[in-house]
Amino acid sequence: MAAEIKPGPGLNDRFNTPKKPVLVSKLEGFSDDVNAALLIPGEDAVITASDDRTVRIWLRRDTGQYWPSVCHYMPSAATALFFSKGSRRLFVGQDSGVVSEFLVAEDRNRISHSKDYQAHTGRVTAVLLAESCQWLLSVARDKMFKLHCAQSGLCLGHFVSEAWCTAVAIDSLAKMIFVGDYAGHISTLKVDEAAAQSSIGNTGGVVSGVIRYVTNLKGHAGSVRALTWDSQNKFLYSGSFDQQVFCWDIGGQCGTAYELNGHQNKITAICYAPERRMLISGGEDSVVVFWDMKQSRLETPPWAESDMCQRCSRPFFWNLRAMMDQRQLGLRQHHCRSCGQAVCDKCSAPRHAIPSMGFEFDVRVCEPCYAQLKSAQQQSQTVFHEAKHVIVAMDVDEPQKRLLTVGQDHIVKIWDISAAMQ
Repeated sequence: MAAEIKPGPGLNDRFNTPKKPVLVSKLEGFSDDVNAALLIPGEDAVITASDDRTVRIWLRRDTGQYWPSVCHYMPSAATALFFSKGSRRLFVGQDSGVVSEFLVAEDRNRISHSKDYQAHTGRVTAVLLAESCQWLLSVARDKMFKLHCAQSGLCLGHFVSEAWCTAVAIDSLAKMIFVGDYAGHISTLKVDEAAAQSSIGNTGGVVSGVIRYVTNLKGHAGSVRALTWDSQNKFLYSGSFDQQVFCWDIGGQCGTAYELNGHQNKITAICYAPERRMLISGGEDSVVVFWDMKQSRLETPPWAESDMCQRCSRPFFWNLRAMMDQRQLGLRQHHCRSCGQAVCDKCSAPRHAIPSMGFEFDVRVCEPCYAQLKSAQQQSQTVFHEAKHVIVAMDVDEPQKRLLTVGQDHIVKIWDISAAMQ
């Protein structure tokens, strides 16, 4: 039986909100871990992929319960999913490294195998179809990102990361690809569309010169577990094991990164509702957080470097000369989360939430910043919900106001999030 992580003491008041999601249904009966699941947009249907090698399509019956209409067994564990409703194409990543393509029947009662992509030599962690380009993107634990033509099956190019590749997202308009890895980095790649198009008629092999490395987005202190792209505002959102969500301002081209701190454990899944500009994150703390991204936020200030406290001028423990001059022991260095000053423990004793910077919990601040924050009385625009299972994956259907969460307890939950999205 999977363990359930409860919110920390003093945090329960965050869950007392009228905007609570309502549990609609549960999907049970899995004999092994559920690795991925998604809602078919506009329908009462769910697709799941599990370590028990099954890919299942669940339909909502007249009783209100979901029952499998399809249960297809893969050659190896099914680890990643992507479904295109318009073309009815379903892509399934496997533990063996193969990505299989299926055609789903209109009545959702049958799937037909189309072809296999011999993409990787390790467990596939994410698959994505860029429909405007007809590109299939996949990443895996073999440290590889692969780009395939979804029409011919030809491999158009690849990129080798320094660590396991864990997540992928694409800006289809700019032809930019973002690959998250286990080391906490996000590699930014550029696809030469002309080279990719000219190579579609070729057969076999890997086309060279299609993918160009651009830069590395660094900031996370833990594995990047999930990526999602906001095409309207040109923001890349990343969720990490360091318990933070980063908002990268890719469109502004200024390197700005906003931090969202609302979890007490590893973040494992994020999804985005573009019409309401709402970001949803979930993690191993069993909590779902709804972030209103229409609210303006401030970039976290850089941490200052100093040999002594910038408030009381007492030396830090490595400042031997000042310690001898002042004849006192050195202090441990801390930083104010509001202004970034290097301060000692005594000068940063207060704690306060800073919603304008994404700090939804009380964090260390210096005394002047504490006085300003207390007088400002900032109101949080974030909704917290206890999902009551450790979350490993999520999906959202914004028009139907439905959220899907996958838990380590082998249960898939479907929530009505109408209140949370108001």
